Amino acid sequence: MAEHATRVAIVGAGLSGALLANLLGEAGYEIEVFEHRPDPRTKGFLGGRSINLALSARGIDGLKRAGLAERVLADAIPMAGRMIHSPAGQVTFQPYSKNPADAINSVSRAALNIALLDGAARYDNVKYRFEHRCVDVDVERPSVTALKGAGGRAVEFDVDLVIGCDGAFSVVRGALQRLDRFDYSQSYLDHGYKELTIPPTATGDFAMPPGGLHIWPRGRSMMIALPNADRSFTCTCFWPFTGPDGFDALAADDEILSFFKKHFPDAVPLMPTLVADYVRNPTSSLVTVRCAPWYHRDAVVLVGDAAHAVVPFYGQGINAGFEDCVLLADTLRQHGRNRERALATYYQGRKIHADTIADLAITNFLEMRDHVASARFRLKKRIERTLHRLLPRWYTPLYNLVSFTLIPYAEAVRRTRRAKRVARMAVVLAVLLILGLVWVLR
Repeated sequence: MAEHATRVAIVGAGLSGALLANLLGEAGYEIEVFEHRPDPRTKGFLGGRSINLALSARGIDGLKRAGLAERVLADAIPMAGRMIHSPAGQVTFQPYSKNPADAINSVSRAALNIALLDGAARYDNVKYRFEHRCVDVDVERPSVTALKGAGGRAVEFDVDLVIGCDGAFSVVRGALQRLDRFDYSQSYLDHGYKELTIPPTATGDFAMPPGGLHIWPRGRSMMIALPNADRSFTCTCFWPFTGPDGFDALAADDEILSFFKKHFPDAVPLMPTLVADYVRNPTSSLVTVRCAPWYHRDAVVLVGDAAHAVVPFYGQGINAGFEDCVLLADTLRQHGRNRERALATYYQGRKIHADTIADLAITNFLEMRDHVASARFRLKKRIERTLHRLLPRWYTPLYNLVSFTLIPYAEAVRRTRRAKRVARMAVVLAVLLILGLVWVLR
């Protein structure tokens, strides 16, 4: 097969890069994976990204393609809905779906990355180059220039295809940005995030029910908590950078503790290292990245956050990245020797859906922050679940289509809009029918 002679450089051994190494390694490509970090399987996982993440249908499909779903899901914690914490400490459960089996899965980023790296290492044609920091890409040759080891000696590698899986601040995308007519934009939220911890109880159990995504919505700010396999929770504060409820407003230890007691009173007793964690852990930014096109000739292509970084509020970042990997592997197989056509087909098939999930993520941030605690929102969700239960062929909530199916994102939005129009028409017809019956029977 032609692809057996194709030399591929994957820049980035994170989640998408490691999954792609599995898929293309199985297809017979000669793969070299460049990663600036040490091998986490031997040196330990170095952070810099969130500790855990939400894995749903699209991500699980990618893992199934690599034969790794069973291993990863064995340690996952299903979350079947949202646990909403009021300022008074009351907790309300909001299921995601009429089907109790529909759940998103809290998984360890480190464990998932290691599972993917182990999976790709099964193939003799996959070679890892850890502690090789990619600093430039020649998009015409193509070639990758990397600094090797702590000394930073520059090494150049000629390949047939460079795949950028190197995140929101991608070096590979930076090389494409030097080309004429390459579009790029980035937009930051006014909010950032900081991670904290709720440890297991003294008896080694979860301090809160683990079967849901815990949310403390507080208007301009919120905190969420996802369960971990070690029975701790990773809490993430999404707050404005500035202002009375912003990160810059808290400096002294007593200010931090007082703020949490006021806004998250039921969480404070569960967080014995709250102040130390808050002071020690960094505050990070939230960015949306859009660019076009994602490829150059038959030589370079972007995947995941390198092509379309999104904010994390729909829980679809890694799921969308894994969908990229599956589609790219499929188009390369389908188009054989015509690699440029394969890359173009991949880009054209994914761009609209990447833009859609970026928009949905920002919209869901506003929903989680401002509306989930309101009676109106809860009523709306009950109506959606009722319609879904009574008319499953006609109405499925958008969240369900995004999280629990493989329907492309833009198509999911179109279906939801169409279903809402049908529902509104049904309500109008029902009202007219009732009025007609009243008039006839009077």
